[in-house]
Amino acid sequence: HREEIKILNKDSWIPRLMSLQATLSSLKMLDVGKWPIFSLCSEEELQLIRQACVFGSAGNEVLYTTVNDEIFVLGTNCCGCLGLGDVQSTIEPRRLDSLSGKKIASFSYGSGPHIVLATTEGEVFTWGHNAYSQLGNGTTNHGLVPCQISTNLSNKQVIEVACGSYHSLVLTSDGEVFAWGYNNSGQVGSGSTVNQPIPRRVTGCLQNKVVVTIACGQMCCMAVVDTGEVYVWGYNGNGQLGLGSSGNQPTPCRVAALQGIRVQRVACGYAHTLVLTDEGQVYAWGANSYGQLGTGNKSNQSYPTPITVEKDRIIEIAACHSTHTSAAKTQGGHVYMWGQCRGQSVILPHLTHFSCTDDVFACFATPAVSWRLLSVEPDDHLTVAESLKREFDNPDTADLKFLVDGKYIYAHKVLLKIRCEHFRSSLEDNEDDIVEMSEFSYPVYRAFLEYLYTDSISLSPEEAVGLLDLATFYRENRLKKLCQQTIKQGICEENAIALLSAAVKYDAQDLEEFCFRFCINHLTVVTQTSGFAEMDHDLLKNFISKASRVGAFKN
Repeated sequence: HREEIKILNKDSWIPRLMSLQATLSSLKMLDVGKWPIFSLCSEEELQLIRQACVFGSAGNEVLYTTVNDEIFVLGTNCCGCLGLGDVQSTIEPRRLDSLSGKKIASFSYGSGPHIVLATTEGEVFTWGHNAYSQLGNGTTNHGLVPCQISTNLSNKQVIEVACGSYHSLVLTSDGEVFAWGYNNSGQVGSGSTVNQPIPRRVTGCLQNKVVVTIACGQMCCMAVVDTGEVYVWGYNGNGQLGLGSSGNQPTPCRVAALQGIRVQRVACGYAHTLVLTDEGQVYAWGANSYGQLGTGNKSNQSYPTPITVEKDRIIEIAACHSTHTSAAKTQGGHVYMWGQCRGQSVILPHLTHFSCTDDVFACFATPAVSWRLLSVEPDDHLTVAESLKREFDNPDTADLKFLVDGKYIYAHKVLLKIRCEHFRSSLEDNEDDIVEMSEFSYPVYRAFLEYLYTDSISLSPEEAVGLLDLATFYRENRLKKLCQQTIKQGICEENAIALLSAAVKYDAQDLEEFCFRFCINHLTVVTQTSGFAEMDHDLLKNFISKASRVGAFKN
């Protein structure tokens, strides 16, 4: 997020900082497992991932970095895009030794696919498909291993990279833009339509401008400068340059319709464009055959059109050149999507159940690719619920001890009062540090106190019967239901009668009916158990009578 560094006035500083914070917090929540390709990785491998990018014509290639700063690749390896030195596919992660020790700052991919990667040191590496010189190494030979690109970039520090279908764009730390590759529509911004085999600085209107962020559509480019103006060039057949026309643009041109509006982000789909202003407003233009502009119809737009998502400020927009899908996130954390969704057209922003825009592309986009380099930070923040779970039976912070069967259980008075009506009254004027408990067993009472901290229980069906007794005594109805669920899941022929007896004793009618049905369905085995032989006389009479009524003895 370079723009946070290149701030010229305080008016734009606060919204940009808020946007950055929101983006960082959303990345912490990221679950890479939502991309199908990651199903090839073990759970242990997934836990080690810190950065990742899913790419390829079917979302079948992935590159990721681990906690040890190692880089691994996986997938079909089309055109050698995994950088392993061959074109063999792999369903097991293979380490990319040629980039050992390098840390990734920015990563992008083309349709071939070809890869452009910038390291934190500002170096640029490319590999993969190269029929149009999109690797920038002066040849048209596919690159099977990462190759550092230094021509015209040797004294530059590259901080952001972007790929179109078959062209490449990079941004340097001093705000300069370099382009190379396929140029049939002027997408390298050189003023001609001749392919560009090596990096060449994009000048014209950008000559004296400081660019802060870049993006590529399939065959076009966008650059946002530090004053918030947007410059565009390349293919414009669908109006994706936002110039009010459909003519191609071989050199950078300012989007005049955004006069007076400060843009801070730009995102390009296959043939449509989204921008985000410093006031949290989204504008869209270009192709709209799938509703990817979010205007409520499928008509292309050649001018920037404001998109209404909700009253809340937008802090993030998302699109990538290999899909017709758009997404946005609000300051309140709501994530919206529109455009192509699993083959359907969503023509207005649709509220999703996701917490980050990355998930939209994992689950809805075709192909299931990532729209940016994913960053998976280890999340060491504990929620309130997680913090409480940790404190159960912790002698270091407890102010109350329960003595049960000669053993202590450590608890916190204030939490018990908040969570349980019984303790609210019994602990009100009780200043004792130790409470002796003889009515219930240690496993049962410990499970009860743990439930107050965790909202869950972990007991055998037989112990759950004792907890059911306690839950009935303390009028803890939710706990009663949990005990009944545990008993239902753990019932077998040997314990069925004991559990039926408990259900009758504690007036758990739903559980009683369940246990009774189980006994009837397994009647031959149940009647041969010791539990049946020792059954209470009255309960046995009622059982036989009820079994008779449901036809258990017909034969």
